[in-house]
Amino acid sequence: MNSVMDILISLRDSFNSHIIFGVALLLLVGYLFGKVAEKLRLPTITGYLLAGLFLGGSFTGIINHEMGNTLRAITEIALGIIAITIGSEFSADTVRRLGMKILVITLVQFITTFIVVTVCLYIFRLPLRFALILGAIATATAPAATVIIIQTLRAKGDFVNTLYGVVALDDAFCVLLFACIFAFAGPFFGMNIAEHSGIQMLWHAISEIGISIFIGLMGGVLLHLVIARNTNPKEIMIISLGFISLITTVSISLNVSSLLANMAAGAVLINTSTKNIKVFRNIAPLTPPLYAMFFAIAGTELQLAVLKTGTVLILGTVYVVSRAIGKYGGAWLGAGIVRTDPKTRRYLGLTLIPQAGVAIGLVLFIQTAPFVTNATDSIKVILEQMVNIVLFSVLVNELIGPPLSKFGLIRGADL
Repeated sequence: MNSVMDILISLRDSFNSHIIFGVALLLLVGYLFGKVAEKLRLPTITGYLLAGLFLGGSFTGIINHEMGNTLRAITEIALGIIAITIGSEFSADTVRRLGMKILVITLVQFITTFIVVTVCLYIFRLPLRFALILGAIATATAPAATVIIIQTLRAKGDFVNTLYGVVALDDAFCVLLFACIFAFAGPFFGMNIAEHSGIQMLWHAISEIGISIFIGLMGGVLLHLVIARNTNPKEIMIISLGFISLITTVSISLNVSSLLANMAAGAVLINTSTKNIKVFRNIAPLTPPLYAMFFAIAGTELQLAVLKTGTVLILGTVYVVSRAIGKYGGAWLGAGIVRTDPKTRRYLGLTLIPQAGVAIGLVLFIQTAPFVTNATDSIKVILEQMVNIVLFSVLVNELIGPPLSKFGLIRGADL
């Protein structure tokens, strides 16, 4: 029996050094799990996530950490397409009609989520400075899952326009709030205030957002000029994918948000000319395999090992439940303030539950910050717990979030 297992492990290690093998498995296993999810009336992306979980280190280990890093380029391109799609919803007419409503709903659910998560974690005896940081991270959402479900259902209407707007603003606000809270909490980790002032951190966050938007504006204008008189669908697809990749690469190289940059590019395109809708129509055929791999790769990052610690399970559950209450309750309250239609008020919050990339990125930023090495052992233990709490939240929210989003969209949007 051991010899058979050794042979299988040897074969696995031999194949999983090949990037093409990884892509093949992500597509084929993702497809199979996606079909099973459909049979169970779950969103297809839930199947993709479970396929990644199965292929990752928590189960078979076929997609190892090194291959996951190699496959990251796929996730970056997929996120670029997702972001530019979100940006395309910000037409001038839509912004004029829904602009203030979107801003109010976003701010109310954003502030509500931050307060509810922070208070609940503090009640469960997490020190206030750590509860504040996790409260800030909890405000982030995961636009990818929502976008894919919208496209699958072909949903439209004010509900979808409002959702796109809230999702787009949410992560920008999250980065700013995190910078402010982290500037406050930093001294308690042993940070040198002379070297890392709160004003410096806040300015860094604001400048990061500004540079991201500028890159997107320039990319969107250039793409518009290049394709303005081009009517060949294949050429438009090639040029558009090239520009999305270029915007993403420049953003990553400058350590700014490629998500915001591509959103800005999409907004520029849709507002420069209505003919630019051809960009989004012609990149659409590329999206199914990219999205399948994107969510399968995300699934490989989910680690069941975080479930082993009792403290993480308790605080993680508090984080997940309080965040869901904050998102749903805040969206319900905000929609009521601006007097949206009853369906938007009732179901918008359900579509904001998924959480992934931004949350993981922020908590890992804390873990890798240079001054954390000067922290005491007890603080380092809490920081490790914070990482695991967020990973636990991602595991839960990426599995239950898509079905909730699908339910909310079916009930709230025009299908």
